[in-house]
Amino acid sequence: MQKRVCIIGAGPSGITALKNLKDKDIDVVCYDRNTEVGGNWIYSDDESHSSVFETTHIISSKTLSQYEDFTFDDFDKTVADYPSHDELRRYFQAYAKRFDLYSYIEFKTIVKHCKRIANNEWQVTIIQNRKEQIEIFTDLVVCNGHHSVPRMPKYPGKFTGQFIHSHSYKKATPFKDKRVLVIGGGNSACDVAVETSRVSKKTSISWRRGYRIIPKFFFGLPSDTVGARSSWLPIKIRSWFNDRLLNILLGKNKLYGLQEVKTKFGETHPTINDELLYKIRHGKVHPKVDIEKLDGNTVYFKDGTSEDLDVIIACTGYILKHSFFDKEFIDYSDGPVPLYLKMFHPNYHDVFFVGMFQPLGCIWPGSELQSKILANYLVGNWKMPSNIKTLCEKEVTDPHYKQIDTPRHTITVDYHKFRKALLKQLPKNWKSKKPQNFSKSA
Repeated sequence: MQKRVCIIGAGPSGITALKNLKDKDIDVVCYDRNTEVGGNWIYSDDESHSSVFETTHIISSKTLSQYEDFTFDDFDKTVADYPSHDELRRYFQAYAKRFDLYSYIEFKTIVKHCKRIANNEWQVTIIQNRKEQIEIFTDLVVCNGHHSVPRMPKYPGKFTGQFIHSHSYKKATPFKDKRVLVIGGGNSACDVAVETSRVSKKTSISWRRGYRIIPKFFFGLPSDTVGARSSWLPIKIRSWFNDRLLNILLGKNKLYGLQEVKTKFGETHPTINDELLYKIRHGKVHPKVDIEKLDGNTVYFKDGTSEDLDVIIACTGYILKHSFFDKEFIDYSDGPVPLYLKMFHPNYHDVFFVGMFQPLGCIWPGSELQSKILANYLVGNWKMPSNIKTLCEKEVTDPHYKQIDTPRHTITVDYHKFRKALLKQLPKNWKSKKPQNFSKSA
């Protein structure tokens, strides 16, 4: 059967999927709603686009955040240890130019609906120039990310000030001289608290539980490269060691007025931030516990305290949603994600998910490996296991980390263990740094 493959999204995962399918001379089209490659790494003030903040730097170091087919050294040897969003945007665009991907991407295109008509027959409804049209494909590759539909918290009462999600936060300037409360303890929450504290009248941060704060550097080296040196250890031993190291270097959370961590390392996502603890100890960010209720401009907390506020910024994550699928067909918004290698569906062998996992590290190095496996599968060089349904179920019942039961923790993987699992499916000469030139199918 002549393949015609649709890729949804030209972010970091979408472009490596496109590159690796193109390397196998597969007829492929990529749709993206933006005007450039890079996904949410394209900074924009437009709230409809889930872009990074004005001051965002990646939370994993460049050596563990690069495509092997086009490394940061291949791009620009002067890139910082923790690249800025602009450095990453230029990196992704250089990758797309290097491998001649632009002629395969249709920008300003919204994928409205995907319907599986039969095996290897997909009806994809797109919107271009405000006009709907239907395209037919044999296979579908989903690379739309998982940071597009905000998850808003709910509390008793009503807040009459400004209540927004971090999806709408782009820079600190609008919050100058305002009383700000940031909800959450993840990377976005800590970044927003730090940035708003530079201009606000007062910034507080509300946690419902204790979070691990990991600095970006240990012993003068990026913390993830230090952690990589112990990746050969079993996860339990490695996690114990990481906890001990953090306690020695930073001390307990209570020293900073923060709730203590009650989970084991890996049971929740750690937060990578060098400035939050500094800002707390300098009186610029004020720790608060979980919210009890809202009443006008007043927020009441579960420890009996209250604060009058102008703005609440909820950094409470996103819903894992694919709005282009009928909900009864595929819906991972509130439950387990039984996909083999976080990619292959147990029943439908013509739809694939690339980049839909959350490592304790960077996503797109894993997306690159997933894409290579997918490309080999589509041309018949990799066979799907006969026990695919069992393997998909094992992804849910035997995860890398036994995490707490929240929607945020359904797609977590250990960066190093996941990488090893993917590499097992690839030949030793899996790297492909040289552009492959094929004539684009009509």
